[in-house]
Amino acid sequence: MNISRLVRAAQRGNKEALLELILAEQDAYYRLAYSYMRNEHDAMDVMEDMIVTLYEKLEQLKKHEAFYSWSKTILVNRCKTVLRNQNRFLPLEEDEAPEPAMEAWTADNPYRDTESEMDLSVLLAHLNPRQREAIELRYVHDLPYQTIADITEAPVGTIKSRISQGIQKLKAMIGGDRYENDRGEITGASADHDAIRT
Repeated sequence: MNISRLVRAAQRGNKEALLELILAEQDAYYRLAYSYMRNEHDAMDVMEDMIVTLYEKLEQLKKHEAFYSWSKTILVNRCKTVLRNQNRFLPLEEDEAPEPAMEAWTADNPYRDTESEMDLSVLLAHLNPRQREAIELRYVHDLPYQTIADITEAPVGTIKSRISQGIQKLKAMIGGDRYENDRGEITGASADHDAIRT
């Protein structure tokens, strides 16, 4: 699929070209909308709003290859507007949200559940809203850093910092002080303990 060609055609009024662009990423749009709206009906509504906005403002897009980043930014902004109007949106300006109790999944043994059984949303609920949003957009929705920066109106460096801090917090929560670095070496406190025993 040639994104630039389809965007140019859509900008000239070809509705089928715009539809083709949207249908190619419809699942990604839906997952992104659902992650904010938390129900199917509202997710579909904000997607419809996004399509109308794309149709009305497509001529403003200068970099044709940035269509998907631009359209996803529009979608997230629409989600936030609707949530704000419904008083359901937790403002990202708040530095810390109250953390839910971890007893629900740690109990006596923090490793009692397998990784596949751990609910990602339970883990992410322990992060502040800015960290949670950045990590979800990066790792759940696979968006590039620049797109996340555009969506959240924060510098790329800030986004990387939020993600790094959030991941460090998640590692500490699940006992992730022992992990392999990019060279395959074991690092962390457990590695020091292993070195003493050998």
